[in-house]
Amino acid sequence: MYFRIRYIQNSEEKFITIEADNLIDAVNKFKAKKIGVFLGADEVDEPFEVKLKKLKDKIIHFFEPSKIDMEEYISILEQMYVMLDASLAINVTLEEIEKNVKNHKLKIIINSLRNDVESGLSLSIAIKKFERDLGRLSVAMIELGEQTGMLAESFRDLAQILSEIQKNREKLKSATRYPVFILIAMSIAFAIVILFVIPPFKGIFDQIGSDLPLATKLLLWLEWFLETFGLYILALGIIAAVVVNYMYRKYEKVRYMLDKFLLKVYIVGDVIEYAMLGRFLYSFERLTAAGVPLMDALDTALGVVDNYYMRKQLQKIKLAIAEGRGLANGFSESKLFESMIVQMISSGENSGNLTRMLQKASDYYRAKYVNIVDNISTLIEPILIAGIAGFVATLAFGIFMPMWNMATAMQGK
Repeated sequence: MYFRIRYIQNSEEKFITIEADNLIDAVNKFKAKKIGVFLGADEVDEPFEVKLKKLKDKIIHFFEPSKIDMEEYISILEQMYVMLDASLAINVTLEEIEKNVKNHKLKIIINSLRNDVESGLSLSIAIKKFERDLGRLSVAMIELGEQTGMLAESFRDLAQILSEIQKNREKLKSATRYPVFILIAMSIAFAIVILFVIPPFKGIFDQIGSDLPLATKLLLWLEWFLETFGLYILALGIIAAVVVNYMYRKYEKVRYMLDKFLLKVYIVGDVIEYAMLGRFLYSFERLTAAGVPLMDALDTALGVVDNYYMRKQLQKIKLAIAEGRGLANGFSESKLFESMIVQMISSGENSGNLTRMLQKASDYYRAKYVNIVDNISTLIEPILIAGIAGFVATLAFGIFMPMWNMATAMQGK
């Protein structure tokens, strides 16, 4: 509700519009401003400038990214470490960082954290409401920093962990860019041939009275099929994608089955497996090295594993520790790690050198991930060559054969 307040200031009657739940609340808000003598108040519609501001905020929110920019977030964490290490107060640090934040979502988060800290809340409590945006790892590391009195170091370690994860993601994107470009180019070329090159041959051969070769008939059938049902196929594909995405998010059983299936897909499965295991081991090692209790470190490290099937399997490690069967038994029961890794964990557990063994295991899977990503073009190359060969062969039999038959028909006349 909005109220138009009339008041006297410097012997002059003025007006101000105040948003309030009721008239009494509006009068109290006006008196708190101490800007003049109250004369009266009337309820009014929402002012045009307020409507304009809300519309502007909606437009900005629509076009601004809904997710945080991970690279900027990592940069912020590094700035937090430097400024806190220089003994700046946490609220001053957040205020300075907020001035230069570009990502809309991050700016809202930093502003909220600063306000909560200035109102007396600890940073670990203030950040919990943004766990979904920033991740369980961020919340856990900040809690650890406050508990140990090493908040600056926690920001530094968190930045290192997230930077490692981000670097692996960027490496995968870079490696798959060329194969994806080739597949898109082939698809576009095939569509152009089917829809614009093949159809004219039918009219030419109808005039000559010659039958079209089987390969050309197949291409013409594809042209008819795509022209007749193409839009339906596209719509069905979009609907199927939306339904699968909804079921994946809604039902754990569907998510479990799909994520398990992805691990069996050629190349994709290995990339996901090495990335998730390397990420889990790296986070687990860093957390244990920072002094986080084993069970808490496992909980947090599990939060960085995106594949639901693998996360369920890795939870067996936590169950094994809770039942007193040891960390190595849990690694073995998860059926995700090679026997060599299980032996390394067992050795580290028995010798009290667990952190070092976790680091070696992390390095092992990181090396495997880097190797498969660096060679992804080589691994996909046979498939691309086969696809290009099939495309060329289809064009040769579907276009050149009719031309040869056309020349034979003309000579026969």
